[in-house]
Amino acid sequence: MWQFFSDFFSFSFLLRALIGGSLLALCASLLGTSLVLTRYAMIGDGLSHVAFGALALAMALSAAPLAIAIPVVMLAAFLLLRLSSSSRVRGDAAIAMLSSASMALGVIIISLTSGMNTDLYSFMFGSILSMSRADLTMALILSGLVTLLFVFSYNNLFAVTFDENFARASGIRAGLWNALLAALAAITIVLGMRIMGAILISSLIIFPPLTAMRLCGSFKGVTLVSAVTSLVCFVLGLFLSYALDLPSGPVIVLVNLAAFLLFSFIRLVQRQIKPR
Repeated sequence: MWQFFSDFFSFSFLLRALIGGSLLALCASLLGTSLVLTRYAMIGDGLSHVAFGALALAMALSAAPLAIAIPVVMLAAFLLLRLSSSSRVRGDAAIAMLSSASMALGVIIISLTSGMNTDLYSFMFGSILSMSRADLTMALILSGLVTLLFVFSYNNLFAVTFDENFARASGIRAGLWNALLAALAAITIVLGMRIMGAILISSLIIFPPLTAMRLCGSFKGVTLVSAVTSLVCFVLGLFLSYALDLPSGPVIVLVNLAAFLLFSFIRLVQRQIKPR
């Protein structure tokens, strides 16, 4: 056991993946709590498809991937909010429309250029080798912003999440808070694609809150348990992927699935033994 951890921490890229990925998992779980409760659970999947199209464009133009992807995905997040507020195109329909169009654009751009390369492949399916020092710095800054947001603006987030009309009536600028959550989610998704990939990054947003909801009934409880569950699942998944020599992204997703099934089983047992 000691030899395993000694070998693991001897690689700088694994250490960066562990720290940076844990910070991004924390951000995704906190933001995911509000997104899941407001029925925007699939926004992560939609924005990751948009990021794929943006990255394909960046590769074709030989531009810095994050310099293109972050503003494009943030713009897409704001567009989704705009579309979802429309009476004709709402919620999941808006996400599906934008994500499918972005993925189609990305595939066309790839087919017109040099085709799939190593960098684009790692963004699609994730790679623990791809997290750089700059990515780690951005993850530190992002996690600090998200944590401060939930600590000092908990009441506003609670009001906007559960009753947007009441929040507006109370003088809370719900539109501004929704835009802020969307922008932070967009950055989290783009950075998280380094390890999880475009196809799997939405699992970090969806699984932890849903897992926490198996046992918790309050917004604060779900938020805290979701954060802890996300961190534990990510770290355990990364260790397992290294030990079994498997891709990190899929292993982390399966660990999250196992946690969801475990929490669901515990809830079932509690219901069976609860006094009637």
